Amino acid sequence: MRVLLIDDHALFRFGLQELLERRGIEVVAAVGESSAGLERVAATAPDVVLLDMRMPGLTGLELLRQLRAVYSAMPIAMLTTSAEERDVIDSLQSGAQGYLLKDMEPDALIAALGEIVQGRTVVAPELTGVLARAVRGAVKPPALATTSTADSLTPREQEILCHLAEGQSNKTIAHELGISEGTVKLHVKAILRKLTVHSRVEAAVIAVERGLCKRGG
Repeated sequence: MRVLLIDDHALFRFGLQELLERRGIEVVAAVGESSAGLERVAATAPDVVLLDMRMPGLTGLELLRQLRAVYSAMPIAMLTTSAEERDVIDSLQSGAQGYLLKDMEPDALIAALGEIVQGRTVVAPELTGVLARAVRGAVKPPALATTSTADSLTPREQEILCHLAEGQSNKTIAHELGISEGTVKLHVKAILRKLTVHSRVEAAVIAVERGLCKRGG
């Protein structure tokens, strides 16, 4: 795995670089500001970019949007101290495939990077509730047009999608709806296929972005 780090905090940047390299991960560059990051992405074509949210000049979110406009398929993850709902939603809507926190355990970070490189969307477990609060209206994401893929969901699939967006497990969903856990798994598989996504988190993000769930608190 080839990783590019963009973070203006030098001590954190160097420390993370050393940690990753000790785990056998190649750090192709570790830079402290956005313009250098843009140059190094073009020069190194990394497997994944780790990007800080708060940086002077061009912010991490602005840099994310610039990178995504040029590199539509490149895995990019935010690695930040911010657990703000708005930052999480804005990042995912702008194309981040991961939203990770700087205080996470090294093993969890390595595992998350592996998932992101494989095309999955990963959000730090501590932030699962953020998507649920967004679904219930605590965060108001920009409205996006509902596409035919979302329209193709059955009423039961849409109901289960809203439970996914609240971070519920298959077991919990099955209990609340009075159906078997195996039936829930089949519905989840159908939801992911119809929405053309690979993970429950990606499906939850779509539910939030498109206002598909109008649930009460």
